[in-house]
Amino acid sequence: MTDSPPVGGQPAAPTPQPSVGLPAGPVDAPEGPPARLWDRMRDDPQYAPEHLALEAVRRLGPEAAQWAGRARAEQPGVSADVLADQAARKFVNLARLSGAVSGAAGLPGAVIDVGVLAWTQARMVLHIAAAYDVDPLHGDRATDLLVLQRVHKVAETARLALGVAAGRERADALFGSGGRRPLGRVMLQLGVRLAQMAGVRAAKRMVAKIIPGAAIVLGTWANSSATKDLAQRSRTLYRSRGVAVPEPRHH
Repeated sequence: MTDSPPVGGQPAAPTPQPSVGLPAGPVDAPEGPPARLWDRMRDDPQYAPEHLALEAVRRLGPEAAQWAGRARAEQPGVSADVLADQAARKFVNLARLSGAVSGAAGLPGAVIDVGVLAWTQARMVLHIAAAYDVDPLHGDRATDLLVLQRVHKVAETARLALGVAAGRERADALFGSGGRRPLGRVMLQLGVRLAQMAGVRAAKRMVAKIIPGAAIVLGTWANSSATKDLAQRSRTLYRSRGVAVPEPRHH
């Protein structure tokens, strides 16, 4: 896949850029989607999950492949299941932190939080794919993300939606977004779509974010639970597709 030119104006909120490679040790804090992806999703909230999945494969796929290669070099003979478990634990821990990452109250904070969670989960899925030697850079991983995160029930509809999102991305790059809708309505739609992708009940997240303290409690539990479930679905899918490295034999 090729990287597309920036779309839109200023980002909805400042977000950290993903690192090139995943450190061997624990990651300290969750990272959010890049600024231009926020622009793209804000301009086209209906297809926000598709835009996120496409950008995740482009940007996070290389990171996942590098991590898997480094992990195998550092742990000779390690099984794919063990690597997948390592990735799942790391990103489930990050998901627990993403419920209050924005530091912002109200609807904007809730949208940022669910966006960070969806991005963290996509990162985890691609690392689990790499653990099973399934290419995390392949375009089919975007389809996998949408099905695993239950945005679409089957791969065929996911691929069609990705095609629409990619077409809109190209059109916006050439001609601009063609005007903006009221920001409040856009933010609500974007929040609901990203919450659906992240497996978090949107209504609870939106309400809890407005009540001081409640969002942190809800975020820790809901994010962890949704991410654990996604990790299990991802392991099941990629274990059936991948080339698992056998466990070393003990004599």
